[in-house]
Amino acid sequence: MSDAETIERLRRIGWRGQALPAGGRRLARVVAQHRAGYELNDGKHGFGAQPAGHFLKRGLDPAERPAVGDFVEYEDGRPPHILAVQPRRSVLSRAAAGERYERQTIATNIDYVLVLTGLDGDFNPARIERYLSLIEGSGAQPVVLLSKLDLAADADARLAELRARLPAGMPVHAINGKDPASVAVLAQYLQPGDSAVLVGSSGAGKSTLTNTLLGEQRMATGAVRGHDGRGRHTTTHRALLPLPSGGCLIDTPGMRELKLTGEEDLDLFADIDALAERCRFADCGHGSEPGCAVQAALDSGELSPERWRSYLKLRDEREEQAATLEAKLRRQRGGRPLDRPHGHRHSRERE
Repeated sequence: MSDAETIERLRRIGWRGQALPAGGRRLARVVAQHRAGYELNDGKHGFGAQPAGHFLKRGLDPAERPAVGDFVEYEDGRPPHILAVQPRRSVLSRAAAGERYERQTIATNIDYVLVLTGLDGDFNPARIERYLSLIEGSGAQPVVLLSKLDLAADADARLAELRARLPAGMPVHAINGKDPASVAVLAQYLQPGDSAVLVGSSGAGKSTLTNTLLGEQRMATGAVRGHDGRGRHTTTHRALLPLPSGGCLIDTPGMRELKLTGEEDLDLFADIDALAERCRFADCGHGSEPGCAVQAALDSGELSPERWRSYLKLRDEREEQAATLEAKLRRQRGGRPLDRPHGHRHSRERE
């Protein structure tokens, strides 16, 4: 098979490169990761593979290991071995659970992140804002999906509430994940060569939506609790699935903990930053200080208390994670100061 034919085959599973690796190495995409190894797909066939020894070294940053969505170079063998990871054009990650700072890669080389939330007891705008904050620096575009439209009597009110909290232009779609006609609106995000990752809580309907997009009942689904719409994990690992539309969908297990990495900009709350710029003092704490534009916006209703609380929670968590990351980097440098010292802010009245 010629290089042109190989590249065309790889484009079906999201490859954007113009050339193949040097040295005759083969290229495939990671479609699943298990404790026993990886599953790869070369655009035509799926097969198992093991990571080369350098990926197993102690102390290696987990973000440097192959992840679902990666394009990897491999060599034939019994089994084939992954030799290298191609540069990633986008990476969605979170801070791993636990006290030690580690970054967990959720998916790579994706164009869209589909954030799925049920219109039942699962509906939580603050959690959606947390997802969107994590997505900001990934290089992928977020799309908010509100599922279980067929079960929600107050769908319009909840949709309006969410749109009021999110930036103008943020794609938001209310869908019935069981109805192909309802999910047809997602075709624009799943065109040939496109890759999307589906994230959301357990019970939000990810597997149901995935089955509808696949056109077959391939993913297991389960019941949810009545009081909060949450369910058990029916998806047990991340998996990349080629769709009939020509796009690729990465389904993920429900995430119980969404820890920020410490490097988020929180651009989602640019309106609050703009308000803070209007405060009389540059280091205004937005409490009882005179001339506080944020408190004035809260008093007038321009800024909702719920959105303000969500911002404070995410901002404080980001700062805590940033400090933890900085401490880790200092330890790695033997206690030497970092190259990006933080400046000090002084109280001053705005001119």
